[in-house]
Amino acid sequence: MFEGFEKTIIDGHGCRINLVHGGSGPALLLLHGYPQNHVEWHKVAPALAEQFTVVCPDLRGYGDSEKPPSSDTDLSTYCKRASARDQVAVMGHLGLNRFHLVGHDRGVRVGLRLALDHPEKVMSLTNLDVVPSLEAFENMDASLAFSWFHWHLMRQPPPLPEILFSSNPKLFLDFFLETWSAVPDSFTEEAYDEYLRCFSDPDTVRAMCADYRAVALDIEHDQTDRGMLLKCPVLVLWGAEMAKRPGWQTGKNLDMMTVWRQRAHDVQGKAIACGHFIPEEKPDALVAELFAFLEDI
Repeated sequence: MFEGFEKTIIDGHGCRINLVHGGSGPALLLLHGYPQNHVEWHKVAPALAEQFTVVCPDLRGYGDSEKPPSSDTDLSTYCKRASARDQVAVMGHLGLNRFHLVGHDRGVRVGLRLALDHPEKVMSLTNLDVVPSLEAFENMDASLAFSWFHWHLMRQPPPLPEILFSSNPKLFLDFFLETWSAVPDSFTEEAYDEYLRCFSDPDTVRAMCADYRAVALDIEHDQTDRGMLLKCPVLVLWGAEMAKRPGWQTGKNLDMMTVWRQRAHDVQGKAIACGHFIPEEKPDALVAELFAFLEDI
């Protein structure tokens, strides 16, 4: 995977960040989601690197990035503001001070905070299958709560969720990958092995739970910025085939495009015929959409 890319570790904002980078051209930062790591971009990064300088990091707490200690009373270590600062530091270290940003799942939540806190850095934001946390929690209904059961489980006080996930990491990983996807055989053996390796690390499980608990602080930050519109163009792509997870992202009360049009001046988007894992289920479609979106920015 990632042939022609360089693997390195860079000191972020108080956290060592593992990443791969390659290609040439305008900078493109790809931020992964849960329960994965930077490997989720392995099908699209080589194609994107033909026109962009592509950077694929592991978020703090994920993959082989550092997993700082935290407490259940101090949520700042794994809040999205802290993770966004990591990525600004990483890109600055690489000499990439302005960049396009593509996020999936957790990566969108970090990317949105990054675009709000550092608007001068972000040339565009692409959201893959996420409704912002503030809107989701303010409109939580039974269907959304059911599809997001992992949110509510992982936010419970330690050590309950840590023990549960670490007791059988393969069971949980397989459940997420199967029920959140719609295209068979989307996960290569090599990628799956990496996900399982990292997901089986108790320290990673601890950090993941801290990441989800931090939503309480993330929402405070979002409430402070309520009404602030993103200045950069925004592309919204989401999975159209989530029958296995009814209520996914929007519940019965929200609409993906309506929510994001309340977040930015310039928003376009469409559904993709797949599940949640767009980079691995429909990599060619994603690359085509990104090239079309970014060519005039």
